[in-house]
Parts: sequence; C-alpha cells; structure tokens
Amino acid sequence: MADLVLKMSISIDGFVAAARPDSDWMFRGSTPDSAAWVRDVLAGAGTHVVGRRLFETWIGLWPTSESPMAAPINDAPKVVVTRQADFDLAGLSAGISPSSGPASWAETRVVTEFGEIERLKAEPGDYLLAQGGVSFARSLIAAGLVDEYRFAVLPVVLGSGEALFAGLPDELDLRLVSSTVFAGGAMGNVYRP
Repeated sequence: MADLVLKMSISIDGFVAAARPDSDWMFRGSTPDSAAWVRDVLAGAGTHVVGRRLFETWIGLWPTSESPMAAPINDAPKVVVTRQADFDLAGLSAGISPSSGPASWAETRVVTEFGEIERLKAEPGDYLLAQGGVSFARSLIAAGLVDEYRFAVLPVVLGSGEALFAGLPDELDLRLVSSTVFAGGAMGNVYRP
C-alpha cells in the first residue's frame, strides 16, 4: 500500500499561509540543504496529488521550468483533486506536449471524490505526495487520509494567517519520526499519526 504524505511549509507559530498575500515568508529561510530536502521529498513520490488551485499554478510553471525542483514534479503522474465536476483539465493541458514539456502533464487525471485517493493508496508503489492550499490539506486531514506529514518549518513568526489544523473536529496526536535542521534555521520535520 502507498502512504499519503502531506508536504507543507509552516511557520514556527503554525501558519501555512500568511495574512499578507505578498509575503515571501516561505522563501526567506531557504538554503541549499533545505532545498535538497524538499527535492528529495518530491523525488520520492510515486504520484503527486494536488488541489485544483495549486495545479493551475503548477501547469503554467513546471512543464518548461529548468529549476532543479521541476524534474521530480514533471516526471511523476499527477492527480488533481477538485469539487468542480466541470474542471477543464483538457483545456489546461492542451499546450503541453513532449516537444513543449513533459508528456506526464497531459496524462494528469482528475478526481472529485476522496474514494479515488483511497483506491490509489491501496495500490502498491511509492508514496502519494499531497500538496495544495490549506483547505485542501484540511480536507485530507479531516477525512483521515494522511499517513505522514512532512513539514518545512521556517524560522518565521507570521502572527496571523491560515493555521493548518484550525477547525478540525478532534484532537490529533502526532509522533515525530525525524527532524533535520538546515543551515538557514529551517527544519524538516516528519510526523506520523
């Protein structure tokens, strides 16, 4: 079975989105060793499971990017989770071809129910890596689908914003599996329920 791993950047005061939309908080603590950790998390995924809004950003960025982060995203299959039954994946991916970008983007599939994620988890293979906005992440947590959390904990206090675990129906106990401290003060923390 494949685990569902949720990867998020998080401030030391527990926010995954800043109140100020123009804040660069996610990038201020980045160093080569922290970037390598993120790249390894991306590369270990058998499938990337992303929310619709993040996918719409990604498809305009990663297929033609030369960033070291692009290859592990481009090379793996992608699943877009959306509540929009009329989501136009074909329109978004029409411009992606082997000559203009990785073919794996054109092969992306859309799911509208978490039952599809449960079926993916039942298949053998490398972990499913979930990324997206706070509401997408909260939905996965509330549905009990997350087997592991990989947090890039940044040495930033936001004071306000969107807290990942706010509004969940019950308490959640997590066990720290590993913690890596990076040169810029960020940490890579891995937790399991």
